[in-house]
Amino acid sequence: MSSPDPTVRAARNAAAQTEKAGNGADGTTDRPLRRPVVAVTGAASGVGALLTRALVASDEVKEVVAIDERRGDVAEAHWHVLDVRDPAIADKLRGADVVVHLALDLDLETDAAARTAYNVRGTQTVLTAAAAVGVHRVVLCTSAMVYGALPDNDVPLAEDAELRATADATGVGDLLEIEHLAHRAPRAHPGLNVTVLRPAVLVGGTDTALTRYFESPRLLVVAGSRPAWQFCHVEDLVSALEHAALEKVDGELAVGCDGWLEQEEVEELSGIRRMELPSSVALGAAARLHRIGLTPSPAGDLAYTMHPWVVSGSRLHDAGWRPRWTNEEVLAELLEEVAGRHTVAGRRLGRKDATAAGAAGATVALLGTAALVRRARKARRRI
Repeated sequence: MSSPDPTVRAARNAAAQTEKAGNGADGTTDRPLRRPVVAVTGAASGVGALLTRALVASDEVKEVVAIDERRGDVAEAHWHVLDVRDPAIADKLRGADVVVHLALDLDLETDAAARTAYNVRGTQTVLTAAAAVGVHRVVLCTSAMVYGALPDNDVPLAEDAELRATADATGVGDLLEIEHLAHRAPRAHPGLNVTVLRPAVLVGGTDTALTRYFESPRLLVVAGSRPAWQFCHVEDLVSALEHAALEKVDGELAVGCDGWLEQEEVEELSGIRRMELPSSVALGAAARLHRIGLTPSPAGDLAYTMHPWVVSGSRLHDAGWRPRWTNEEVLAELLEEVAGRHTVAGRRLGRKDATAAGAAGATVALLGTAALVRRARKARRRI
């Protein structure tokens, strides 16, 4: 049998290269033949700033469009200053191939209604604007908290596990609504691909109810619970977001360190002893303190320190991505970050209060709770 004509052979080789680029090395996703233009919202700070810096340094990215309410310090990016809820964002996204939407407010101290208005409306506006100007992929970032922390959870959870969280924990209601928007967007806007990353407990310049857990003089353990801790360093989240922005993966993706730590391992590694309370006491105190405005964390946050919500991360692994950090390393960094901070029931204490709380020993949480309630009552009497 004679060899194919050189022109035919060249055409076949070109077609094979096109298919390989289109399907990816593992056939999981479509990849562009040219370097993409990537837009990042929330680019001036936090994870957005780290991702913007990584993308401008990448040889695989043609241009980075950075969007935030203030200009960041990555001079190589093309900056636009505006609120992501402004419909004018569509003009700023024109020409982008991929949008990574990271403009979220999950601050514990933000008014809940204002936070929801920003997070949900912003995501909805970005998705609509991206579709309107021909962006073919939007990458969103929520949290593995959307799976819910439940006593019957598999350990680890598969990425396609049902999202069983409720809106009882800080910001989780917003994240669930963002997940709903992500699911609906491709049907409302044919041709738009939406990729969602769900990190485990995020560490590295972050302040959440879960990082504040490690600021307490004792680690609160609810009697009969089965905590399991899995962390995600921001550097690993950034590399996973970059993977998604370069279209090496798609779908719903969990991000975290390999494996997990049991509560006993966390206590041994941290050197912080536990204080065990009945669930009725712990949940009741958390609910009362939040209801009267003394703590930023609702009682629902406690579930994530009681029950497992560990994720597998298999889809990123299948695409060749691996975390650089281990759970032990991330915990060590977290403990270094929070050193010198003092928290009881999610509320930061001043030095005087912290000293008194530390002296309380095993009853620190109950005494801290009682002190906060007494202080609030005295303040109301004086009014």
